[in-house]
Amino acid sequence: MDGTEVRAVLARNIKAFRGRKNWSQADLAEKSGLSIVYLSDIERGNKWPYLDTLVKIAGAFKVEIYELLKPENTPPPTVSKILTEYNEEVIAILEKSFEIAKKYTSQSLTAMQEQHSAILNSRHK
Repeated sequence: MDGTEVRAVLARNIKAFRGRKNWSQADLAEKSGLSIVYLSDIERGNKWPYLDTLVKIAGAFKVEIYELLKPENTPPPTVSKILTEYNEEVIAILEKSFEIAKKYTSQSLTAMQEQHSAILNSRHK
């Protein structure tokens, strides 16, 4: 993971912690003693905070510093991503179902044609 990715994880985690507490950036600024502008820059990944800043942010949330940097705290996938993956699975299942249905429909039609021919042949005899 490079520095850009770490900043992105930090930004997502701060937003996630704020969301869990239902805090605005102003709330976090007040509780951490940092400016809203600085917090906004961190959340956008534009600034990399000093260690004492991370201590203040973690203290405001009452978490350990490492929790701000853990990739696992990334938000869950978006609804559209989940639906896209779900739709791809559904499409694959439907395609397979149509293949099977086509096979059995074709077999049924063939059997019906044979029965129809047999009936016609028996009438003409």
